Amino acid sequence: MAEHVYEVEVTWAGATTGYRSYSRNHELLAAGRPPIPATSDPKFRGDATRWNPEQLLVGSLSDCHMLWYLHLCAEAGVVVTAYHDTALGVMDDERFQLVTLRPRVTITDLAMIDTAERLHHDAHKKCFIANSVNFPVAHEPTIVVE
Repeated sequence: MAEHVYEVEVTWAGATTGYRSYSRNHELLAAGRPPIPATSDPKFRGDATRWNPEQLLVGSLSDCHMLWYLHLCAEAGVVVTAYHDTALGVMDDERFQLVTLRPRVTITDLAMIDTAERLHHDAHKKCFIANSVNFPVAHEPTIVVE
């Protein structure tokens, strides 16, 4: 099995002179990519205009699922013309309890609806991120024919 390595830098500057006074703002960096302005959740004194780790995790699950789904649709002959997910992550005070992906997928052929729905299950099985988390990732897809 091949090994894939991903290197990300996190950079922060400031002064931790007290819990309430230091900035949570930082950047995520990777070679050749634009920086991602990040912070902690606003409930933990973060900046609401920046991404927080919880949003990035939910986004990673949604993104990974979509990329596998589109791959599988292309292989199965399902023509997808639009994909929009409104993913929702639910946490308690210590960990994620559930992430629900709610993709709305537009396809071109009414005869392919069953296949398009089934491929969400297959995409979930292949998603590297979903296979790496210890909480359920649910799917509530809607398939629309244009």
